[in-house]
Amino acid sequence: MQKLGERLDRPVVLVGLMGAGKSTVGRRLAKRLGLPFVDSDDEIEGAAGCSAAEMFDRYGEADFRDGERRLVARLIDGTVRVIATGGGAFVDPRTRKLLNERAITIWLDAPVGILTERTGRRDTRPLLRNSDPAGTLERLSEERGPAYAEAHIRVRSGAAAHSKVVESILGSLEDYLAGGAAGGASSGKGDEANDRSSPA
Repeated sequence: MQKLGERLDRPVVLVGLMGAGKSTVGRRLAKRLGLPFVDSDDEIEGAAGCSAAEMFDRYGEADFRDGERRLVARLIDGTVRVIATGGGAFVDPRTRKLLNERAITIWLDAPVGILTERTGRRDTRPLLRNSDPAGTLERLSEERGPAYAEAHIRVRSGAAAHSKVVESILGSLEDYLAGGAAGGASSGKGDEANDRSSPA
């Protein structure tokens, strides 16, 4: 059987809230697939010469999202690779439409409690610099959930090792390609066949 990475004809893009593990899981996934990996926040920082958090603070969310959308459009133009996006990228309707048309999108869905613990390790998240980061994550989860649910694949991840999450993603990608959905844009409505849970 042809290797999974060789069967992909478009990028694989990880979306979800901050702390879901998109960058760490993305690097492991790319290695398993034999594909390049890129983190959109790292690319933004490289182009701007400052951190994504500093750009967010300096220019505001609207300008940051506009620049993020332009960068994401460049990242999905041609090269088959694994891309980790910032937590708010997929919430932007134009970015979401672009990604669902030109990539295979995967929502890493983790419980708010785990997200709170992970994001609390470093003070690098502008939206969480307040007295109630857990409450903020809960609100963001509710607000952004409907947008994330439009991803082609949903992988529920708990406290499992990242390697287990990668295995769940690989299984979901196999299912997705077997269904012929990679030949064109899917409806992106979270088909049950592409909704997997990794062990908690």
